[in-house]
Amino acid sequence: MAANLTGLFETRRDAEMAVERLVQEHGVDRSFILIAPAGDANSAGEQTAGADSDAASPGTGERSDAKLTGPIEVSVDIQDDATASTIRDAFAEFGAHDVGRG
Repeated sequence: MAANLTGLFETRRDAEMAVERLVQEHGVDRSFILIAPAGDANSAGEQTAGADSDAASPGTGERSDAKLTGPIEVSVDIQDDATASTIRDAFAEFGAHDVGRG
């Protein structure tokens, strides 16, 4: 089959959570996965999350210097239809959009 499946995530955190689900719970080899900004500019996603959010540390506000210039793309090499289904499920769980074969 030798293809890949890609999905776009609003936050870097969601992208990383999807990757961890695939690696830790489904045994996908981490070397088959690429995480990168969807565009040419450096980006942490389209929304603040994690350490950049106002909920990160009590008494601190949301950071305004996060590079929010576009979505984060996750691309996973797939070997068979069962793996593709597992990847789609993990992408959906963490809110991926524009999921398709690359």
